[in-house]
Amino acid sequence: MPQEPTSADKMSSAESSPACGVEPFANTLARHGLELRRGQTNTLQINVGLVCNQACRHCHLEAGPNRSEIMAPDTMDEIVAYAKRARFPVVDITGGAPEMNPQLGYLIETIAPVTPRLMLRANLTALAQQKTDYLLGLCTFNRVVIVASFPSMSASQTDSQRGKGVLEKSVAMLRKLNDLGYGRDGTGLELNLVSNPTGAFLPVSQLQAERKFKSDLERKWGLFFNNLFTFANVPLGRFLTWLEDSGNLDSYMQKLSASFNPCTVESLMCRTFVSVNWDGYLYDCDFNLSRGAYLGGRKRHVSQMNGLPEPGTRIPTGNHCYACTAGSGFT
Repeated sequence: MPQEPTSADKMSSAESSPACGVEPFANTLARHGLELRRGQTNTLQINVGLVCNQACRHCHLEAGPNRSEIMAPDTMDEIVAYAKRARFPVVDITGGAPEMNPQLGYLIETIAPVTPRLMLRANLTALAQQKTDYLLGLCTFNRVVIVASFPSMSASQTDSQRGKGVLEKSVAMLRKLNDLGYGRDGTGLELNLVSNPTGAFLPVSQLQAERKFKSDLERKWGLFFNNLFTFANVPLGRFLTWLEDSGNLDSYMQKLSASFNPCTVESLMCRTFVSVNWDGYLYDCDFNLSRGAYLGGRKRHVSQMNGLPEPGTRIPTGNHCYACTAGSGFT
């Protein structure tokens, strides 16, 4: 007996109309004999709110100082309870700027004991504005992996994307992290950086960029880190608005689609992530969260989940998925 189409099926069907002169992403998958379905889930990503001290041009969530959405302590408790039920190997805390949630320390303290690897996607300038010694003490004690945005060694490029004075403040916080042992060999305190392009173009080779960042940071400021990750900007939220307003949308989407790499599909993060929003509802990834496409196409709250999502579940897609499958991909 035929089943009623899920919202995931409906979203995939809605892609059949070409946008910006590119083939709908679902059609591109089909042409390569591929489907985007869930694998074995290993990561719980927690978005603790959309409040941020910056309003970055590339932000797919449109986070900023004027947002009020923030995760409450009772929702954190429900997430910790789910993490205990499902036993995720990795927990990844993000935002907005997660440091802007006053309960971040509480979440770190309560969820660290139930996962072997806890990550914090830090906004270096927001971290500097908070009770830095308290938060950094928690991170150090719990061996939290810090993943920090650091777009460029150029003040003009960084400030154009993130705001005036951001590079200087970011360098100061990296120095403080290094002083605590983060990014230094033998300490076990992992410090990774993330770089996004400042405009409507694709990132350079990750390996090439990492070598340059390590060389320049050490030469200019005596700073160290472990790994650099370079990702294409996703055409959602504020970045989509900027692409439209600047007349770059068509050309950017064509660049992304022309760079589609079928080899990236198997290792996409949406196949192994559960992303929980500030209100407790679940998504396959942070980008589907941005567009309101629920986990597996079904609206579910974290309190309703008994364990990990079933492998093989279809993942809602859209043309924003080209950003995660361009070049080396977003894994």
